[in-house]
Amino acid sequence: MNNITGKVVVITGASSGIGEATAKRLAEKGAKLVVAARCEDRLKALAAEIVRAGGEAAYAVADVASAEDMRKTAGLALERYGRIDVLVNNAGIMPVSRLSELRVEDWDRMIDVNVKGVLHGIAAVLPAMREQRSGHVVNVSSVAGHVVSPTSAVYSATKFAVRAITDGLRQEESAASGIRATVVSPGITDTELLNTVTSPEAQAMASHFQGMGISPDRIADAIVYAIGQPDDASVNEIVIRPTAQTM
Repeated sequence: MNNITGKVVVITGASSGIGEATAKRLAEKGAKLVVAARCEDRLKALAAEIVRAGGEAAYAVADVASAEDMRKTAGLALERYGRIDVLVNNAGIMPVSRLSELRVEDWDRMIDVNVKGVLHGIAAVLPAMREQRSGHVVNVSSVAGHVVSPTSAVYSATKFAVRAITDGLRQEESAASGIRATVVSPGITDTELLNTVTSPEAQAMASHFQGMGISPDRIADAIVYAIGQPDDASVNEIVIRPTAQTM
């Protein structure tokens, strides 16, 4: 037994990158999945691939910035499987820029997706987990949630917030209701996240990291490791970088 078989897992941002890789890894381990994102075509293809391989998966078209969308996603998991064992809050965007560029709409969207999205996910699953007296919330942060660099002020602030929210959840719920909390902070990873960068300066800076990123599978492996631990062990924080990354 791997402590994953049969678990019901909700994953946001599952249409690509880390979310997609994590869904596939967990399906291989026997988890029952509800994959969520905004892109229906990709979600439908992912769920179909998992089912063809002998797994179980449903999908929900959802924007994590919408609390209602996340409530509906949790409702789908409860309706289909009767419980929610794990939430992987993976959805995020990274339109980094210098503060002096005054890209206020980008700031607002980062806060809506990266911070409120995490909170909306937690709010959607926490009542069921508390009633079960078990559960696990895995929040994907970033090394930018540990180190601030030029152009990353707002993005880093959102990822610092994810770390704070995760530890607050751990302190409030782990002993009281058996709910585990893990924050995973990836370094440079080969995903579509850089596609959300709109600032020309930030795009030029990001180009220096081309070819350095690690596969999303490496991050998925870390998430699977945390979820797969026995119920009496809680992996609270994982930082994983490419070997060549120094910052």
